[in-house]
Amino acid sequence: MTSEPSRTGAPWRGVMVATPLTLREDRSVDFDAYAAHVRDLIDAGCDGVVPNGSLGEYQTLSDRERREVVRVAVEAAGDGGRVMPGVSSYDSAQSRRRADEAAEAGAGSVLLLPPNGYPCEDAAVRAHYAEVAAAGLPVVAYNNPYDTKVDLTPRLLGQLHAEGSVVAVKEFSGDVRRAYEIAEEAPGLDLLVGADDVLLELALAGAVGWIAGCPNMLPGSCVALYRAAVSGDLERVLPLYRRLHPLLRWDSKPEFVQAIKASMDIVGRHGGPTRPPRLPLDADALAAVRAATEKALAEGLD
Repeated sequence: MTSEPSRTGAPWRGVMVATPLTLREDRSVDFDAYAAHVRDLIDAGCDGVVPNGSLGEYQTLSDRERREVVRVAVEAAGDGGRVMPGVSSYDSAQSRRRADEAAEAGAGSVLLLPPNGYPCEDAAVRAHYAEVAAAGLPVVAYNNPYDTKVDLTPRLLGQLHAEGSVVAVKEFSGDVRRAYEIAEEAPGLDLLVGADDVLLELALAGAVGWIAGCPNMLPGSCVALYRAAVSGDLERVLPLYRRLHPLLRWDSKPEFVQAIKASMDIVGRHGGPTRPPRLPLDADALAAVRAATEKALAEGLD
């Protein structure tokens, strides 16, 4: 297992933070606040950022906004290799265009869901990834069968990797047993933790990266958690994992965007509102997020 990413050899490794869309109260994008957040994450020891993903509310962005978010992220990170834009769209042509734009902006890799407009066959999935890979940037597959209704099974991932279409997978199925089957079907494919609340389990199973939500509010503690997890330091990681888990598990809930943004606001970072159709957290959920966040702060987590 590798605990330190190589910025030149494998820029998708390490703690890659899925960044939220930084909005003003009128729901316009505050690019200055977004740039400041990216710089803060890098300064805190995170290895890079993932803009325009699910946490970034990519479905609500205009084409211009998506391009600008990537441009700002690359500039703020100070190294385009640290930026992995999400390029998912309903059709392959749009995803390819966004991958081309990411390459032009200087990004180091891209994150791509399978086609998610319908439960398509394996041949269509393979063609989709091949088209985007032709843009020339390393492609990280994003397996989220709950939202897309398309499951990137270990066997299918093995085919995609053998065809040169993907270099890694963000594994969000929640089934940690898959780590071992993926290693068997695609020995050279990098496994990235896709859900915060199974970080330790997948790290011990060989993950070399974490596309993460929780570092948006507590980057220092999350970086420490990841480094201890991938190095197998159970004496250090288990207590920290238990303390962070009440926050980590929000990443796997339907209201994860609102919850992470609310927690950011509580710790003094810029979370802000979400765009419709997402609604603010109800009172019970907000109270639970506040309690977990304030407990973490009281325990000295940062």
